[in-house]
Amino acid sequence: MTERLGRADLHIHTLASDGTAGVLEILDHVEANLDLDVIAITDHERIDAALAGQAIARDRGLRLEVVVGEEITTLGGHLLGLWLETPVRPFRSLRSTIAAIHDQGGLAIPAHPLVPYPLCAQGFVLRRLLADEPRFRPDAIEAFNPTTLGRPWHGRVVRFAEEVGLPRVGNSDAHALGAIGSGWTTFPGRTAEDARAAIRAGTTHHHGSFHGTSAQLETFREQLRKYGRDARANLGGRIRRDGTGRDLGYPVAASGREDRT
Repeated sequence: MTERLGRADLHIHTLASDGTAGVLEILDHVEANLDLDVIAITDHERIDAALAGQAIARDRGLRLEVVVGEEITTLGGHLLGLWLETPVRPFRSLRSTIAAIHDQGGLAIPAHPLVPYPLCAQGFVLRRLLADEPRFRPDAIEAFNPTTLGRPWHGRVVRFAEEVGLPRVGNSDAHALGAIGSGWTTFPGRTAEDARAAIRAGTTHHHGSFHGTSAQLETFREQLRKYGRDARANLGGRIRRDGTGRDLGYPVAASGREDRT
């Protein structure tokens, strides 16, 4: 019998950025309901929730491993930095951001690429980087992204990856609990280090199913409600001047539950 390949979803957002679920909710949901071995928490421009998630998973002895990641806004589009130790400064060139990720031992993967939209890395830029020194080259490409940005361009991304020889990963780009695992990567082994080695070796495969329109609309509605809560919390904190403000998903309240007020 062939041993099952490991499964990873390396693009998940929490309340710390534009996700609608907290770290504890995500860990509990994945551990109880999904056949994933590795996840990466990749909030926009921050890694604090990812660090918390990794520590909690280890402390609880979960079968699930959490990779510290970040979705970084660059001048050339969104970039996933994985296996990070410190946050990566945003709003620089794609080239220099990839180098900053590599300098701390991480992997750099363009998110939802080739879409004709400013937040997505374009093919001509990636070709130029792939002809550059290794420090400036992306390590893989997000070949499957089930969202509105990823669906129409999926075939084009797969063909591009095959043409230029980039390893392919599949991710959910989840902003809600129900979306986690809708895109995933298989790899030889089961651990986070196995996943990293497979990406480097080009032995990963992408999988997933695209979201329906209604599901994405519901996520958008929940995001709007979250933004309203954030705005009220910020305003209240400024009025009270007590150091409270926007809920960043972590740390948790004294009750042990994440404070969503």
